[in-house]
Parts: sequence; C-alpha cells; structure tokens
Amino acid sequence: MKSASAWLASATPEMVDEFLEGLSDETLMALPWLFEFWALPHQLPPEGVWKSWVIMGGRGAGKTRAGAEWVRAQVEGARPLDHGVARRVALVGETVDQVREVMVFGASGILACSPPDRMPVWEAGRKRLVWPNGAVAEIYSAHSPESLRGPQFDAAWVDELAKWTKAEEAWDMLQFALRLGDNPRQVVTTTPKNVGVLKAILKNPSTVLTQAPTEANKAYLAASFLEEVRARYAGTRLGRQELDGVLLEEAEGALWTTAGLEACRAPVPEKLSRIVVAVDPPVTGHAGSDECGIVVVGAVTEGAPSEWRAFVLEDATVSAASPADWARAAISAMERHGADRLVAEVNQGGDLVESVVRQVDPLVPFRAVRASRGKTARAEPVAALYEQGRVHHGRDLGALEDQMCRMTARGYDGKGSPDRVDALVWALTELMVEPAAKWRRPQVRSL
Repeated sequence: MKSASAWLASATPEMVDEFLEGLSDETLMALPWLFEFWALPHQLPPEGVWKSWVIMGGRGAGKTRAGAEWVRAQVEGARPLDHGVARRVALVGETVDQVREVMVFGASGILACSPPDRMPVWEAGRKRLVWPNGAVAEIYSAHSPESLRGPQFDAAWVDELAKWTKAEEAWDMLQFALRLGDNPRQVVTTTPKNVGVLKAILKNPSTVLTQAPTEANKAYLAASFLEEVRARYAGTRLGRQELDGVLLEEAEGALWTTAGLEACRAPVPEKLSRIVVAVDPPVTGHAGSDECGIVVVGAVTEGAPSEWRAFVLEDATVSAASPADWARAAISAMERHGADRLVAEVNQGGDLVESVVRQVDPLVPFRAVRASRGKTARAEPVAALYEQGRVHHGRDLGALEDQMCRMTARGYDGKGSPDRVDALVWALTELMVEPAAKWRRPQVRSL
C-alpha cells in the first residue's frame, strides 16, 4: 500500500492542488503535524503484535524522526489533554547529552515534531519532558545502566544502541523496567553494527524490523552530502553499513574483519603482471545447489615476493547455475579482464570440470587444482597476505567480503558453503602463494 508521501512524490502539481483545495482550514493547519501522511514506509510502525521495533538505516535515513513521532503517537490522545496509550516513557541514548541534544532538542527530535497545543515542557532539573496530558518522558544514559534499576515504564525509545559501550547491560536493565500497562513496547533507532546485543534483539520472535538506506530520505538531505558520501563510500563494506543500513556480521575469530578489508582498498594499477579467474564449481547445477564461486584477481609480481601486490578485480559468482552456465560466466570474466588462466577446483567434478569448460572454449588456458587440505588451512596463508597489506580490494565486493568475515580458524561460520572465498583463495594461491614458495626454494646445483 502506497504511503501518502509516496503518492505526493509521484502526483502531478494539478493533483496536489486539487487534493489540498478539498481540505478544510482546520485540516490544512493540522496537516504538517500528521506524520502518517508525510512518513516514508520505513518510518511507520509495522502492523501486528510486537514488543520491539528496530528501525535500522543508513546515516540520515530518517530514523530519529521516526523514533520521535512514535513517542508522540504513544503519549498523545485525540485531544491535547486526552491520555494516550503510554504515560511513562524512557528515552535512552549513549549519554544524557546525546539524548537531550538529539532525541529531545534535535532538528528531528520530540520538541521539533510536536504541535503547539501538545508541546511538552522540558524540565531541565529533572531531565524529563512533561506533556499537557500529564505523560512524562525521562532521559537515561546507557553509560549508567544502574540508573534504570527502579523506575518503570510503558514505552521506551532507544537511540543508536549499536554504539553503546555498555549496550547489553543497559538493554537488560531497560527490559526489567518496561513493565507498565497492557502492552509495553519499545522502538530502537540505530545504524547497524556487528554487536551481540543488536543481533540478539533481531533474532527475538517479538522483534519487527524496518530498514532503509540513506537514499530513501534524499529529499531532506543536502545534495552535496549525498554526492560526497556516494563518491567516497559507495560499493565499500563501510558504505553498506553506514549508507545502506545493512548489518554486516563478523564471526568471532574471523580471518578477515571489516576494518581490515576497508584498510586494503586501493586503485588497480594500469599494468598487471598476471590475471587469473578462479572457479569453485558446485557439486550439482540446480536451484538448490551452492553458488559457483568465480573470482577475478590480478597481481603485480615484479621484484621479490615481499614486493608483490594482488588486486581483487571482480566477484563474478553465479547462483543456481548449470555447468554450462557457470563455465560461460567464467569464460566471460576472462574476456572482460584479459585473464591469462582459468583455475578450477576439480575435487567434486574431476575431469568433467575441464570438459565442461572446453565445451565453451576449447583453447582456454586451464589449470585444475585439487584440495588436499581443509578450507581453513588453505585460507590461512591468503589471510596472512592481507595482514601484510599485500592484497587490495576495489568496490562492489560485498557478498565476497561478507563470506570472508565469517571464515574462522574453526571453519566457516555461515550458511551453505563459502564458494566465493574458496575461489578467492584458489586465485591468490595461483598468483602469490605458490609462486612465492617456488621463488624461495633453493636451487640444487649439479656438480
């Protein structure tokens, strides 16, 4: 169902004029304060029964406004002095100053969103808002979880939970305090980060989630801001988190981390010594099959191995592909990048893997590789190259990087098989690991 704001955005000026002319003077005066009319879809509470509503979005996606308007909807009645569904509200942020400056006095905070006849009064000494109908919202700092021991509430607004230093403890204390009324509820507005408390909340059956990227709210953001952050972060892992509002998970003890991958961003040099396409074929080729990992990597291998540098050029992985489909995708990747070799694991398919590839291109330079060690053992030398700063990433490698951040010393901590990582490992083994081992191997001179 289209929201009113979406309808307005697509309506012609004549349609808008006709709509506004049909409203009474009282309705026109009230229109700016009717958030349901102007809100974006991700800013409206989901229907159904829930305890926690998490609004997870990019920077500037309108999360704060949604939280403030939800508090209004809870405490306000039909008329200024009528009671709403909530009478005692907790406003919890990282610090008291941030609650006051963002959630209460901010440009999208409660005071800015409230109409004159329902405007709450700020009582600075008691750190609280009091509405004309007697509803009260008290502010709390997540740095002091114990301050939530004792008070009780029927609603709560939690802001930027993912960056709290005492997040789990503060969240637990709030849950014990949220015990008034028939249906105490809370809204969480946050940019996603890989923290345990947020992941636990999202897994709770009583939680509902809405998500939106920064772009969803572009009508209210400076064009120069959007241009700058797009140019700098679009297609990066940090951009997926901070702009797209995607929760990027890392397994405990992961061989790769978000911070490490962001640190390895670098432009590709004009001349590369070699380029290979590596393939990790699925066992079967149907809708339920694993993906066929296809990764393109180039390298500059001049000088000693310590000076060599590799560049991940593309993740060309395909899903639910038949053998002929993934073979064509791999050959196409070779043609796009001018690769000099196709490397494919043949543990599962044996000679059939090369046979499928040669049906697409009989002359393709092909090397079959067999895994004699487990995935983690193969990945660790490649992870070491990253730690040494010798492998670099461009942009738009999100799915590959997600898998990388779930590879641990204990194995892959994710669903399915890490086919993209396997292909990456084969490519870097071909370009960097094995040639370096041969380069260092002492030569035996005959007598």
